[in-house]
Amino acid sequence: MSIERTQNSSSLLRRADELRQALHGSFRDDVVKAIYADAESIAGKAVKGRGGRTTFDQKLDRVITSKIFGMPIMLALLGLVFWITIVGANYPSQMLAIMLFWLEDQFALLLTFLHAPWWLTGFLAHGVWRGLAWVIAVMLPPMAIFFPMFTFLEDLGYLPRVGFNLDWLFSKAGAHGKQALTMSMGFGCNAAGVIACRIIDSPRERLIAILTNNFVPCNGRFPTLIMLATVFVAAAFPPAYASLIAAGAVVGVVLLGVLFTFIVSWILSRTVLRGEASSFTLELPPYRRPNLIRILYTSLIDRTAFVLWRALIMAAPAGGVIWLCSNIRIGGQSITAWTSGWLDPFGHLLGLDGVILLAYIIAIPANEIVVPTMLMAYSGASMMFELDSMSELRGLLIDQSGWTMLTAVNLMLFSLLHNPCSTTIMTIWKETRSRKWTIVGALMPLAIAFAVTFAVAQIVRYVAG
Repeated sequence: MSIERTQNSSSLLRRADELRQALHGSFRDDVVKAIYADAESIAGKAVKGRGGRTTFDQKLDRVITSKIFGMPIMLALLGLVFWITIVGANYPSQMLAIMLFWLEDQFALLLTFLHAPWWLTGFLAHGVWRGLAWVIAVMLPPMAIFFPMFTFLEDLGYLPRVGFNLDWLFSKAGAHGKQALTMSMGFGCNAAGVIACRIIDSPRERLIAILTNNFVPCNGRFPTLIMLATVFVAAAFPPAYASLIAAGAVVGVVLLGVLFTFIVSWILSRTVLRGEASSFTLELPPYRRPNLIRILYTSLIDRTAFVLWRALIMAAPAGGVIWLCSNIRIGGQSITAWTSGWLDPFGHLLGLDGVILLAYIIAIPANEIVVPTMLMAYSGASMMFELDSMSELRGLLIDQSGWTMLTAVNLMLFSLLHNPCSTTIMTIWKETRSRKWTIVGALMPLAIAFAVTFAVAQIVRYVAG
């Protein structure tokens, strides 16, 4: 009897598969529309309203979710959030850096007073501590500004409208509309963006969102992008327009990252993660008055403190490694000089150089230390530092180190596309519990970064030559 039931079940499942393949692609959407049409019809007969008056939420949604104004409003809000984050984080970052570097000096004096050997003082104070100080100064203020604003929009009820506006694009890419929300979270931190992918119910589409979140630049990559946009792109324009041009260049890189998100999502959904798309039935919630206490707790404790703690765990050893590489000498040259020289031929193929590649290898724990690591390597300094003016920075990069516009463009592309930081890689592992997908999430963006920068470098050299 049980064998007969099994055979009947198997034949029934086979028949269901045959019927499913015969359905057209919009079948799920048609079913959902029919269900809501029936529900609306039943509600219209059973519920008495106020003569069909339009509520304030409905009037607002007609503008915010419209085909004409929806996307421009969304981009304007995103640009405003970025502008407030970048501008608002400058002074707190400077103040934190001054305070933490002062503490570094006191720590070094204490170690000297305790008769610690010079190498231990340098490793702990100017290596480990300075690496931590740099990550805190660069990472904490932007997150403390971005996450509350993002949580405010979430609490207000606006973020579901973002998902609604972008759903058709993600649908064409074979991904889920909620990926728009996880992508937005990645602007603050890719690790937080990966965690946010939990809101996607479908395991296949959740994995696509996790693997592509890295193409959204986090706040750790913004210092590099802003520096390049200011030194190279904005320098070609009058000073009155320099800041506007630099901001436009960064926004352009961000939009390029969004484009790569769609392209890679489309490829994954049609190859290794092929499957049936799940329906995205989004019932827009009413607009709410944001709860300030909940916003502060969610943004500062659940998100900012959580992500910063993970980053610090990874950044501490990186600072020590940077100091060791710059202070241990072999044959009269530091390990930094030897390693960057060995990497230089490969870097040249990508339109970069060995110092840039070494900086990204050392900075896998935290992207915030890429720029100071490059400056330290180019100048031959024994510890990380930052130049006081753009003219000094241009002199070091262009006159002394031989950077060109190709170097700047490919570095922007590499910064956008390269492998995620170790904090994000660890988060991918925690979310997927799969060694395979963690390796794919770490190496796939790096392979794309190599391919894109190599192609751009060869095309530019061919045209120029």
